[in-house]
Amino acid sequence: MAAAKNGQGMLYVTMQPQEGLSLDQFHEWYNNEHGPTRLRLPQIFSNGLRYQATDGQQPHFLAAYDVTDMAHLLTLTYLDLRANRSSREAETIGQVKVDRFFFDLIWTQEAPSFKPAEQCTDAEAEGRVLVAVDVSLNLTQEPDAAEKVIQWYEEEHIPMLSKIPGWLRSRVLRTPSIIEGSNAGETKIITLHEYAAQNGLGGPEHKASMDTPWRTEVFNKYITTKGRRTYSLFYVFGPAPRDLKHLAALPASAAFSAVSPRLTTTPGASPDGPIISSYITTPHDGLIIPYQLEGNPSPSAPVIAFSNSLLTSLHMWDPLIKILKTSRPDLRILRYDTRGRHSIPSPPQPATLDLLADDLASLLDALRIDKLQTLVGVSMGGATTLNFAIRHPSRLQKFVACDFNAASSEANTQAWKDRIAVAEADEGRGLKEQLAGVTVERWFHPSTMETKKEVVKWMTEMVAGNSVEGFRWSCQALWGYDLREKMREVKGVEGLFVVGEGDGKGALVKAMDGFRGLLGEKGGELKVVKEAGHLPMCECPEGFWEVVRDFI
Repeated sequence: MAAAKNGQGMLYVTMQPQEGLSLDQFHEWYNNEHGPTRLRLPQIFSNGLRYQATDGQQPHFLAAYDVTDMAHLLTLTYLDLRANRSSREAETIGQVKVDRFFFDLIWTQEAPSFKPAEQCTDAEAEGRVLVAVDVSLNLTQEPDAAEKVIQWYEEEHIPMLSKIPGWLRSRVLRTPSIIEGSNAGETKIITLHEYAAQNGLGGPEHKASMDTPWRTEVFNKYITTKGRRTYSLFYVFGPAPRDLKHLAALPASAAFSAVSPRLTTTPGASPDGPIISSYITTPHDGLIIPYQLEGNPSPSAPVIAFSNSLLTSLHMWDPLIKILKTSRPDLRILRYDTRGRHSIPSPPQPATLDLLADDLASLLDALRIDKLQTLVGVSMGGATTLNFAIRHPSRLQKFVACDFNAASSEANTQAWKDRIAVAEADEGRGLKEQLAGVTVERWFHPSTMETKKEVVKWMTEMVAGNSVEGFRWSCQALWGYDLREKMREVKGVEGLFVVGEGDGKGALVKAMDGFRGLLGEKGGELKVVKEAGHLPMCECPEGFWEVVRDFI
C-alpha cells in the first residue's frame, strides 16, 4: 500500500460516439492521432489506456491517463494540444459526447505480481477488467465523510478485495482536483479496481467484501449515492501511431495528413494502404526519427523491419516492399530513417552502432512491438542489424544482414573523413554536386549503371537529399568498430548474410564469407545476389527476394 506523490492524478475521459460516426473512424482518429500526441509528453502523461464497457451502459468508451502532476494540465504545453486541434480532430470530436474528469490520486495497493499495462505486451494487457466505483458524500451532515470513507477503503474493503482471485490493483482517487472538468464543484471518492481477464468477481471473496458491518455503517452514514461501471481494456497507447486495423477499414476519402501532429495516414481502400507515416522522439537525446508502418493490419501480425544504408531514406526499400506485400501479405512492415538522414541531436554527437541499434529498440518500444519476426539491414544498416541481434537478442527471431563488414579498418575510417570533406565543400553543395554521383557509381554494379538509368537517377537524388551535417555525424558510426567477438555470443537468433556479387569489385563477398562463421554456435549462411553491387535490393529487387524468400 502506497500513498500517492504530491500532485499525482488522472485524466479520466468517457466517450459516446454519436449516431452517424463510424466506429472505425472514431477508433482510428483516437488511436493514431489523439492518444499518441499526449503520450509524446511523458513529463505529463505516464500512460494512456482505452477501455470498452462490459455492463451494457453508456458511455461505451473510457480513456484513462495517469498524470505525473495535475498542475501540468494548466500549462501551455498541455493546453496548446486542445487549442491547436487538427481540423479532423475538431470534426470528429464534435460527433462524440465527451465528459472529462480530473481526479487526485490518494493511494494505491497492488498485488506483488502486478505490472502496469504499459509495461506489458498487448497480449498480456488486453482483456484486463476495470471496475470503477464512484461515491457521493454526505458532507452536509458528516463533514469528515471523505476521511471516513477513505479509511474504510484502506483498512478493510480493499484488503478484502485483494483476496479475490485475479485481483491486480486498487486505487483511491478523489475530487475536486485543481483542474475543473465535468465533475466541477462535486466532491466524490473514486476507486478503480483492476483484475486479470480471468478472475473471481462475483465469487465468495467478492461477496464477503460487500457484506460487513463496517461497510453497512459507511454507506448508511457517509455515502449518499454510488455508481459502478465495468470495463475491459482493449488498447494501450504508445507515443507512436500504430493502428492499421481501423485504418484498413476506412475509405480512401478518409486519408489524413497534417504537419502537426506530423502524421499521414493512408486508408486500406487506397492503393498500397493501409500506411501510417509518423515519427518518434528518441528518449536518450530527443532526436526525431520518421517511420512508416504498413502491410497486414492485424495488431498480432508478425513484423519485418528494415534498416537503411547511410545516405539513403526509408524509400530505398520501395521496390522490395512492393514484392513483399504481394508475396507475404501476412507481415506488418516497418521502416524508418536512420539518424543523420534529416537532422542531428543538439548538442551534436557522433553516431555509434550501439546508438543506432538502440534507436531501433526505442522505435519498437514506441510502437509497442515486443519482437520482430525479421530484421533486414544493408551497409550501415547491416552492421546495425547484426549489432541489434547482439544487444537485443530477445527482440527478434531472425535477421538478414547485407553488404557490410563486421569490423572497420583504419583505411575505411580515412575514406569516410575524405567523403565528409567532399560533402562539406562549396558551402555544403559538395554532397549534392559531387558526392552523390560518385557514391552511387561506387555502390552500383556496372550493369546497373549501364542499363537501369532510372534506378541510378532515383538513388542519386536520394543520396543528394541527405543532410550534410547529418552525414558528417552519422557516418562516424562506421569508424573504429569491431563486432567479430560479440557476434559469437548471439544465441537464439537465426542470421543470414547477403551480398551483391560486385560489391567492392567482389572484395566484400570474400570479407563476408570470412566472418559469417563467427555468428553464434553454428555461423550463418552467405548468399550472393548476381549482377548487383552494394544495394542489391535496389538494383535487383527480384534477385534479392529470391535469395532471402525462403529464410524470411
